[in-house]
Amino acid sequence: MEQRMQKVYSRSGAVALKVAQGHFATNHSHINYYIDITTLKTRLCDAEAVARELAQKYVTSTVIDTIVCLDGTQVIGACLARELTKSGLASINAHQSIYVIRPEYNSNSQLLFRDNLQPMLNGKHVLILMASVATGKTINKSVECVQYYGGIVQGVAAVYSTMKSIDGLDIQSIFSPADLPGYASYEFKDCPYCKQGIKLDALVNSFGYSKL
Repeated sequence: MEQRMQKVYSRSGAVALKVAQGHFATNHSHINYYIDITTLKTRLCDAEAVARELAQKYVTSTVIDTIVCLDGTQVIGACLARELTKSGLASINAHQSIYVIRPEYNSNSQLLFRDNLQPMLNGKHVLILMASVATGKTINKSVECVQYYGGIVQGVAAVYSTMKSIDGLDIQSIFSPADLPGYASYEFKDCPYCKQGIKLDALVNSFGYSKL
């Protein structure tokens, strides 16, 4: 896995995405690229670079009170909140406080927020932050959860996304399939690699990968 890792750079050159080609299984699909966002989520200088690029997509146009962090993106979320609240004539969130929170998951993988966090959602303009978007299923669950607690979903931000929108909701990302030649995602039953008898290289999720 490590030997096959390559770096793909954002248009600005400030953010480097690590990827590897192969046969991988997520919770929802089979994919031919493993997208490693580990350092972008955990190393401060990388998280700051991601936040600067994502902030450009919202700083002049979108009111944000709360950032809901999924996939372990809390470091990016904190950096993004700082970028959005910097002083400047163009920033409509300048000098405002932005909450940075993450949900819990129950035994059915449903998202929930405890009573002490619910005021940070009720009546607030919410940005959902994700590491990557593949099928949109996680977004649907997240939007439903935020709306249940009275939040107003303003959009979805991600490091990588295969989609530009879902159900009328904009998805802003730094990387897309255009940056990964031949990227493909398949339903389990339709995976051409499985049909050819090609074994999985690894199981992957937001925490990383497990070799098989």
